[in-house]
Amino acid sequence: MLTLSKEGGARSALPFSVTGGLAGIGFAALILLSNAVLVPAGLPAPGAADAEALDFYGSPPAALSVVLALGPLTWVLSTVFAAAALAALWGGGPRGGSGWALVGFAGVLLQNGTFLAVTALRFALADGGVGTPGLWAFQDALFLLNGTFLALALTGFSLGGLRAGLIGRGLGRLGLVAAALHAASATLTPLIRDGDGPLGLLGLTGWLLWTGWLIGYGLALVRRPGDVGARS
Repeated sequence: MLTLSKEGGARSALPFSVTGGLAGIGFAALILLSNAVLVPAGLPAPGAADAEALDFYGSPPAALSVVLALGPLTWVLSTVFAAAALAALWGGGPRGGSGWALVGFAGVLLQNGTFLAVTALRFALADGGVGTPGLWAFQDALFLLNGTFLALALTGFSLGGLRAGLIGRGLGRLGLVAAALHAASATLTPLIRDGDGPLGLLGLTGWLLWTGWLIGYGLALVRRPGDVGARS
């Protein structure tokens, strides 16, 4: 909420760290809700056969359009969260966390851009493009490779948060484990795409840890002292 200062300018009634923390929690809630709706509806998992993708996108459920339409909101929330984390870590405390915070911020922006492309491809698949050779494989590979940027976001903000004293060791370790799983999943993209083995669980486990990390990090920003972090 914006209020007017005595000087006549607009300022936020909440510290930006609180706004960003709530945005991070909202982002996690939206992506959890989206998957809770689409997975039971038959959304193909990474590495699924073309026939499975054809079954789903050939007659897409009505919920798919709603979830895809929420994409812009999720990107806004994730960007506000990342900006608040960067602002809170800038200077980084006695051990310095600014450099890692920049890595985390870059990771969030890159994953937003990648998932924008994934969402656009899903629109195309649902609009009759599922029969186009290679379109499903392209979307699937892009989705898996996005783990690279999630790993950057998790690593940067986890190490930056630990060095600056924003988060505790438990949340930091959670973030680094999730980052390792996402990095491994992205690296093994060709194998995951070609097989039905357990390798796909790497990305799924990393994603679940990522959402838990987002909620924990968001709470850390909300609880941050009001005199730390930027105000808007």
